[in-house]
Amino acid sequence: MYRHLLASAAAFVLGAGAASAEFNLTILHTNDFHDRYEPISAFDGPCAPEDNTAGECFGGSARLVTALAEARGRAANSILVDGGDQFQGTLFYTYYKGKMTAEFMNKLGYDAMTVGNHEFDDGPEVLAGFVDAVNFPILMSNADISQEPKLAGKIAKSTVIEKGGEKLGLIGLTPQDTHELASPGKNINFTDPVQAVQAEVDRLTAEGITKIIVLSHSGYKVDQKVAAETTGVDVIVGGHDNTYLSNTSEDAVGPYPTMVGKTAIVQAYAYGKFLGELNVVFDDAGEIVSATGEPLIMDKAVPEDSDTLARIAELAVPLEEIRSKIVAESAGPIEGNRDICRQEECQMGNLVADAMLARVADQGVTIALANSGGLRASIDAGEVTMGEVLTVLPFQNTLSTFEVSGAMLKDALENGVSQYEEKAGRFLQVAGLKYSFDPAAAAGSRVSDVMVLVGGDAWAPIDPATNYLVVSNNYVRQGGDGFKMFVDAAKAYDYGPDLADVVAEYMAANGAYTPYLDGRITRK
Repeated sequence: MYRHLLASAAAFVLGAGAASAEFNLTILHTNDFHDRYEPISAFDGPCAPEDNTAGECFGGSARLVTALAEARGRAANSILVDGGDQFQGTLFYTYYKGKMTAEFMNKLGYDAMTVGNHEFDDGPEVLAGFVDAVNFPILMSNADISQEPKLAGKIAKSTVIEKGGEKLGLIGLTPQDTHELASPGKNINFTDPVQAVQAEVDRLTAEGITKIIVLSHSGYKVDQKVAAETTGVDVIVGGHDNTYLSNTSEDAVGPYPTMVGKTAIVQAYAYGKFLGELNVVFDDAGEIVSATGEPLIMDKAVPEDSDTLARIAELAVPLEEIRSKIVAESAGPIEGNRDICRQEECQMGNLVADAMLARVADQGVTIALANSGGLRASIDAGEVTMGEVLTVLPFQNTLSTFEVSGAMLKDALENGVSQYEEKAGRFLQVAGLKYSFDPAAAAGSRVSDVMVLVGGDAWAPIDPATNYLVVSNNYVRQGGDGFKMFVDAAKAYDYGPDLADVVAEYMAANGAYTPYLDGRITRK
């Protein structure tokens, strides 16, 4: 929808200021890194060493080290900031939690970071340990943490740093619905992003700070709203929805930067595949004179730093036995791309939902629900390792079984498509059930033609008054991703086997697994 803005926004220039008064700042940025210290494949999954040697892979911390050194070398003044969600996504996080994240962010020389929802995946305690271990500020303006003893006093709403003799105000922003997305606990209250940002802008402006940058883990749409409804914000460095902004690629969602009024919005996809590089010129009053740049792709042209490679290899030693174990074989690549799985039936969604249902079918369970936000990567054809399965399903979720009415299931499906436009992770992949939806209809009335499998081989319309036994994961059953209708479900049991183990065993059960689609989810 922003393609028409490319020409005008690719090099945003308001006009020339007095040369002596201008301040040049390069904002280097990452977001949604998700512990991808090692290179990733073209499908955002694990990259085989031989494929990386062949130049077919992207990212990895060793490339970031090189790219950052080069970018800093060509900048008059630079900062490195992160838009949140450094945590979660590979065995490195499963094993080290925030300790490895802190080590590498310190090594890369970050100046500040905002809190993403996944920073709360293991509750306030792990986040608190991470905050203690880093040597730069962690920011979050729209959350009251004063009643959470593990975090109180550790995270600021904003901070001021100095570069080239100029003071920069940095403000953090986290998803307002973090309670639905992660596990922050009951002691933290998240608030409206616009009001929170404006309050910090006003406070910083009163202190004489005129150059203000928001680090926002809130998504491209919310960032545009914040830019439009606040005054005094110069740049928003985004994250959360893995948006790719570019002036050269047809795959881009919008231009880099996207200008909303005088505010420049940037984001650099995810997983360390790109390093954002925004060059901003401020005038003496702190207004943007120009904002230009482009995300830098971390491909084979970027050399890998040898010292970083050695350290990653050292930290990977305890993980090798787990992730190198071959657990199954796939007859073809299994599509798990988030842009697909969060908006339509996808092969990975069918695999995971089928595996869950097969595991508990002997208990009388007839329906499986898998939130697409829990599916984090694709799997290539051929041998499948446990490491690949854990990359797809990194959250250590367990199987949960429970009983709900057909009416509640219809409500759950409506919740699943309620944020279709944002490609939200609540979109449901299913088994033992099929449905249609119309994204053009109002949220809450998008779902129709809900059918359930009866007797194992016949489809019948769902009965709102009938109770059905359902399997999902403990995160969804306990209300995550907005599924509050399941919180008080009858016969709830949240302590089944780990979902990754269930999927690995299901794939291994019948020879090579064949990925497929069968029309269980249709869009009108």
